[in-house]
Amino acid sequence: MSEIIEKITKLKQEIAKYDEAYHTNDSPLISDAQYDEIKKKLIEYEKLYPELFKEQTVGGKTLDIFKKIKHSKPMLSLANAFNREDIDDFIERVTRFLGIEKNQNTQNDLFGNNQIIEIFAEVKIDGLSFSARYENGKLIYCSTRGDGIEGEDVTENIKTIDNFPTILNVFNPPRVLEVRGEIYMNKKDFEELNKKQEERNAKIFANPRNAAAGSLRQLDPSITSQRKLSYFAYSIGEFSNDFICNSQSNFHAKLKEYGFIVEPNSKICNSIDEMINHHQKIADIRYKLEYDLDGLVYKVNSFVLQNRLGYVAKSPRYAIAHKFPSEKAKTTIEDIIIQVGRTGVLTPVAILKPVNIGGVVVSRATLHNQDEIARKDIRVNDLVLIQRAGDVIPQVIEVDFNHRNSDSKPFTFPNNCPICQSKIVKNDEDVALRCSGGLGCEAQLKETLKHFVCKDAFDISGLGKKQIENFFIEGRIKSFADIFKLEENDKLDSNSLRNKNGWGDKSVDNLFFAINQKRTISLEKFIYAIGIRHVGESIAKLIASHFKYYDNFFSFMLKYSKYSNEALTENNSEEMRDYLDFIAIDGIGQKIAFAIFDYFRDQRSLKMLQDLSPLLLIKEYSIAKISSDLAGKSIVFTGTLEKMSRAEAKKRAEELGMKVVNSVSTKTDYIVCGESSGSKLKKAQELNLNILNEEQWLKLIS
Repeated sequence: MSEIIEKITKLKQEIAKYDEAYHTNDSPLISDAQYDEIKKKLIEYEKLYPELFKEQTVGGKTLDIFKKIKHSKPMLSLANAFNREDIDDFIERVTRFLGIEKNQNTQNDLFGNNQIIEIFAEVKIDGLSFSARYENGKLIYCSTRGDGIEGEDVTENIKTIDNFPTILNVFNPPRVLEVRGEIYMNKKDFEELNKKQEERNAKIFANPRNAAAGSLRQLDPSITSQRKLSYFAYSIGEFSNDFICNSQSNFHAKLKEYGFIVEPNSKICNSIDEMINHHQKIADIRYKLEYDLDGLVYKVNSFVLQNRLGYVAKSPRYAIAHKFPSEKAKTTIEDIIIQVGRTGVLTPVAILKPVNIGGVVVSRATLHNQDEIARKDIRVNDLVLIQRAGDVIPQVIEVDFNHRNSDSKPFTFPNNCPICQSKIVKNDEDVALRCSGGLGCEAQLKETLKHFVCKDAFDISGLGKKQIENFFIEGRIKSFADIFKLEENDKLDSNSLRNKNGWGDKSVDNLFFAINQKRTISLEKFIYAIGIRHVGESIAKLIASHFKYYDNFFSFMLKYSKYSNEALTENNSEEMRDYLDFIAIDGIGQKIAFAIFDYFRDQRSLKMLQDLSPLLLIKEYSIAKISSDLAGKSIVFTGTLEKMSRAEAKKRAEELGMKVVNSVSTKTDYIVCGESSGSKLKKAQELNLNILNEEQWLKLIS
């Protein structure tokens, strides 16, 4: 079992480890290309299982030795693209959201004029992100990205960088302006620094990015001043109303005007061909440049359109990073093992004969799922081509069939879970095989507990994945309630935590204090924390806004989980009205409802909730933070809108605190009808509901 536990290392655990090494300690454990491969895998998995990836943070934790600064606007990460297909998808998502017909590149902006959708392409520098705040033209502070929410105060250090403005070069500066960009060290200065470090028997930096990060994050600014750091400014954070700027390209021009240095290879593109050609041009000259880069960033140029597009999860909808091609090598598959995830997904992993790819030794590669293995016909002892495009676990691209042994046999998945021996199942609509053991499977239970304490859930300081792993093995934590009973149980345990190697009175007291501080939690965070399949942060918020109170949520799920899914599908009677209203919420539907009911049908899950809830104060969901008369109102959109897409209309409604639903009922407050409205309009008229056309809707939200 200890060997199995050692092998079941999850992808997100690896990412967290590499994030901390890269962002916090400036000591990367893998190359950037490998890390990009991780992100690519996350993108692939997120399409099927978004709830697995909601806990991803933008960077690493901030160091305790620096003063913390909370960003006025979060410093978000970017979604990644690796090929033209990814770029096509990005442009299609943008145009679809903005309501632009396919194969057209013009649309009506907010002023009613035809405007070309321009894309501004920027070189993606491999450095350390910063955010500098200016008030009335004077530098107030500068911070690192940190975890995206708060960073480290490096104001005095950044002042030592040549040509970094402490006062903006403009007669009438804006009242507030936050300029964001990247600190880097060029290749020549990096080599000179490492020579000096070697002569002093000091730390040798792995690459220019980490040399820049280590140099900027010095407690003594005089040390930073001795290191030759450079920067590029490229992005905007918070700004006051007196700063007039309408596009990314215009902002770049203003940055130069104000005295900032900007990367010279930026370009406005008006087609995907232009974007791809510019990407190839930069890829061809990247090794001639004096600084490291790992791709391009494409942004919708117009700030008006950027604002309309907004954000999805933890990335802007209006931008994407187009990474450079990955490195590849051939090696042999020595074995194929199966990993079991939190929702029971079986992930096959190839154990490789170690191979060096771009300076990094690779010994594992993801095989994704059963269909992927069958499609590529991957077998043990095969000679395969490995691609390192950014993941912790690289990918198998293809098999060299010319070197296959004559006695080779296809890989077959087990019929039973390798951890708990439960039956392996596969739904018709699901590409993945799953362990049917639920929380009776120790692998699923352990990963569920790790999810429970993650940053976007209970976020208990000092109780992370590593501690959960150890406490689970020791038997200290086997359920949600065990976390909040840890202090009580420890007093009765002959093998107290205080006697455990690596722990002391202070660290134990701090842990218990941190746990007790988290006994109050919002309803939406609680629903997300308990780890229901398909229920990520946004879905948890929708559910919480619908039920308002935990008791309402619990009793509803308990009631309808007693019905079979087939019975719920077939029964549309009035007695099911509450259920029908629930699945009518835009973003919920039967699939998510059934996943929640399945969770409640599992007696182990149910008992975990029943044991946990008395130990907590689960707060009522509140919409008080949204200052809108429309907050809490339900709305249905039907027909074709002319001035905005359905997605944008939904976004605006949700920003005002409204609940978007898909079906009309007596509980519907508004129905917005565009062209070709059908049965929903007819039903709304029968129920005498508040019916709006598009102009009335726009007037209402103005």
